[in-house]
Amino acid sequence: MKKVQLTETVLRDAQQSLMATRLPYSDYEGILSDMDKAGYYSVECWGGATFDSCLRYLGEDPWERLRNLRKNLPNTRLQMLLRGQNLLGYKHYHDDVVEKFIELSIKNGIDVIRIFDALNDFRNIETALNATMKYANEKTIASGCISYTQSPVHTVEKYIEMCRELKNMGFQTICLKDMAGTMSPYEAEHLIKGIKDAIGDMTLILHTHCTTGMAYMTLTKAIESGIDVIDCATSCFSGGTSQPSTETMFYALQQYGIDSGLNEEIINKVNDFFKPVKQKYIDNGQLNPKSLGTDAQALVYKVPGGMLSNMIANLTDMHAMDKFEDALAEIPKVRADMGYPPLVTPLSQMVGNQAVTNVLIGERYKNISKEIKNYIKGEYGIAPAPINPELIEKVLGADGKAVDCRIEDQKRTGEDFTAAKNALGDLCRSEEDIMSYICYPDQTLKFLKDRKAKEENEAVYTITEM
Repeated sequence: MKKVQLTETVLRDAQQSLMATRLPYSDYEGILSDMDKAGYYSVECWGGATFDSCLRYLGEDPWERLRNLRKNLPNTRLQMLLRGQNLLGYKHYHDDVVEKFIELSIKNGIDVIRIFDALNDFRNIETALNATMKYANEKTIASGCISYTQSPVHTVEKYIEMCRELKNMGFQTICLKDMAGTMSPYEAEHLIKGIKDAIGDMTLILHTHCTTGMAYMTLTKAIESGIDVIDCATSCFSGGTSQPSTETMFYALQQYGIDSGLNEEIINKVNDFFKPVKQKYIDNGQLNPKSLGTDAQALVYKVPGGMLSNMIANLTDMHAMDKFEDALAEIPKVRADMGYPPLVTPLSQMVGNQAVTNVLIGERYKNISKEIKNYIKGEYGIAPAPINPELIEKVLGADGKAVDCRIEDQKRTGEDFTAAKNALGDLCRSEEDIMSYICYPDQTLKFLKDRKAKEENEAVYTITEM
């Protein structure tokens, strides 16, 4: 019997796309033991924006979250999304930092590391791949990921060539990451058939979003064309800017006579658990109804779910939601100026923030973010197409040239770790604390200070009680 397996995304990308990654561990701890019996290919539960959100908004140690997930999902593959040389941040880190981060991720419980580069510049994922294989155990899977988008320079032939390259690099599976949900059924058929012909029996995964209303049709055509794994979200956290529904795709596969390996009773129990969780965040305003709808204009804007929910949250905070449509319309213009980068983290945030800045100021590129300037200098890798010469001149001057090398070709060893350990002093208790500080210094410092203060207060309270 043909088999198509499902990755469950509710603990990471579903909630990231719908409510900007504000779901605390305590809200879903109670269902984990049941999820462990569901029969998922994997549970995506870490990486992406979860690390930042834990420290910045939720007062959680992301490493402790991962250890708890491992403890409560002992029989399930735990999956994370890693931004290659960016790790989980918004800049390139030194090779030794990337290696240590992956070592600690596997040590603390991660099985599947899905590795991508926002520009599909595979020089920026090689270190992460090598580190994954170096520290791998019998359950570790290195999954090479392609950031899917459409533009004059992104063609079926180009994507097939990329997949061959990922296979030759040594990845064990390949994922097509359609973060904006713009892949059509027609594109899925031609793309997946071509890729399967090129990579043989290597596992091929499709990740898409419902943002444009295209996802269910695209998944159906992908299944007919030979896809092996699809990413889905438990139904109450599906749709809108999230993924297609786990239960819906289970029933569809069943009708086709395709085995998904899922336990029907368990996946329905998982959804029942999350229904009141979702309602709580609708009631308190953290889950904006805009994220639950379908917007076919995203086929023009190419805006991924997480980017859309963050843009809504930021404009709401600035009391500027009246500029939302103008900012959306500005996004494809900024993207074209930047050489058509795929809109995936960190490029999605960079392009989105620049578009919002252009609209709010009322003048294009009067203020250019530091990240956009670094991108134009070449510090994120090679742009898929030429950057607008006027934008280059604004940043580099009339005779300026971008670098044409992987920014970490000159590796530095140990400097980040020593600096982080010195900065943290007695707040530091582990290599994980040091790594958190390297990735997010301000947020980690605040978190560790709060942790120490809380423990001191509890100690005083305990003495008083005695």
